[in-house]
Amino acid sequence: MPTALGLAEKVLAGDRRAAARLITLIENGDESVRPELAELHHRGGKAHIVGVTGSPGAGKSTLIHKLARCWRQRQRTVGIIAVDPSSPFTGGALLGDRIRMQDLATDQGVFIRSMSSRGSSGGVAKATADAVRVLDALGMDIVVVETVGAGQSEVAVMDVVHTVLVVVVPGLGDEIQAIKAGILEIGDIFVINKADRDGVEATQRELEMMLELDDRCRKGWRPPVVLTVASKSEGIDALVEKVDGHWDMIRREGLLQEAERQRCRREVLELLKHKAVLSLLSEYGPDDFDALIKAVADRKMHPHEAVEKIMENKKERKRK
Repeated sequence: MPTALGLAEKVLAGDRRAAARLITLIENGDESVRPELAELHHRGGKAHIVGVTGSPGAGKSTLIHKLARCWRQRQRTVGIIAVDPSSPFTGGALLGDRIRMQDLATDQGVFIRSMSSRGSSGGVAKATADAVRVLDALGMDIVVVETVGAGQSEVAVMDVVHTVLVVVVPGLGDEIQAIKAGILEIGDIFVINKADRDGVEATQRELEMMLELDDRCRKGWRPPVVLTVASKSEGIDALVEKVDGHWDMIRREGLLQEAERQRCRREVLELLKHKAVLSLLSEYGPDDFDALIKAVADRKMHPHEAVEKIMENKKERKRK
């Protein structure tokens, strides 16, 4: 049954313009798209969702560009969602990763979309999960999510994807930062990009030593370390094999359903927290909330007391 906007049926029929429009509405927080997203959710779930995370300057965009070209040579369709840092003035994306992938723009088997993080922590935008659903329903075999590249906040990408690629660069201490940030625990595949630089052996050795302690090595998957020079297309075929191998493994071992449940659990909890906060603040009132924040800033009230005051206001409203 067609939804009010009719976008879901168009997306399912492969209409790229409808997909672009729907993602724009999602980014803008338009509540009218909920029935559309529900329809796509019911009929989706076929795409392999791959996250690419790592520090700024690691070459993530170039790597994704070369991965997409390799997958296209294998007759597979690719959707790319590049989450960029937000402009502090407009809220729009600053970097525009599509500029770096111009030769893919005319390929009907590739859909590229830059999204602003709009202040979201964790390297991904709040709208990313729904945008992924749109590209899944559009028929993309693989959907790649590139994170902001904010370093230690990148772990949120695991809430959206099946396979996480962590990209590091030799000689910049990225491997140590990954360990500190907890990225080591979420990475399914580690990519040492720009592997023609000095220090690649030390970086590889460091990662290999840390991965020896990873529990996943005893559960059928040892996260591999792959060397690439994306600018020269070196190591890309080997990386594609590892990414496809991880997808095959989680399906073969029956891990996909459990992974999906965990991902959906985290998404529902995040949405619940967001809605709960909006509900609490709308009931308390913006002026009263500003006064509360001023009291905390003036050190007349502890932040915990401010939260309790907001919660008590909700209880009083329910009693009335």
